[in-house]
Amino acid sequence: MKNHILVKLTPAYAIILVFLFLCAFLGDKAVTVMTEDAEPSDRVCIIIDAGHGGVDTGATSCTGVMESNINLEIALRLNDLLQLMGHKTKMIRTTDESIYTEGSTTIAAKKISDLKNRVQIVNEADNALLVSIHQNHFPVDKYRGAQVFYNRIGESEALAKLLQNNFVATLNPGSIRKAKKADGVYLMQNIQTTGILIECGFLSNPEEESLLRNAGYQKKLCCVIAATLSSFLKENAMT
Repeated sequence: MKNHILVKLTPAYAIILVFLFLCAFLGDKAVTVMTEDAEPSDRVCIIIDAGHGGVDTGATSCTGVMESNINLEIALRLNDLLQLMGHKTKMIRTTDESIYTEGSTTIAAKKISDLKNRVQIVNEADNALLVSIHQNHFPVDKYRGAQVFYNRIGESEALAKLLQNNFVATLNPGSIRKAKKADGVYLMQNIQTTGILIECGFLSNPEEESLLRNAGYQKKLCCVIAATLSSFLKENAMT
């Protein structure tokens, strides 16, 4: 089944990917202008979650950069590309902020409230598909490569496996990383719709961390994600 999906989507994916690479490298201003004229889809709302934020900075990279900042940069670029393609999107956060309910006092309480509110935002959206952006980290700096995690609802597994294959084919050649179930991840376990969580790379690997901070690489990463989402939604009649 996995091979069938990959072969079926390859032509559409390739065409969309080339188009997005061209658009992405026109520059942020050009993409923003084109985005304003794009007609959003009325059928699927792609919820883009820039992981962490505010009091929760996530992991710290090997050069001292906060994960939450890199997540937001990538999420904003992805949102621009998806809107450019005519998809309906919604971002959970667009600035460095936590989404906690007023009255939460301790950092722990704010983090818990933040997660619950993210789940609520996703579950209250009509016909939603969640894409949560994160970065990986490990005490040993040799590990690298993007990895996609999925929940147990809808087409999550098929989408995650397709995106993982496309990451390997375009950005991480030779990677042996596989898409995996997002067991133990609160957000992924509690949303009631198709959802994937993308660990874009390892902030603990100096070479990959440098790429993840680079605007050009971020655009390439977003092109792969956006092209995969678009072709998958079209082939599965979800748009």
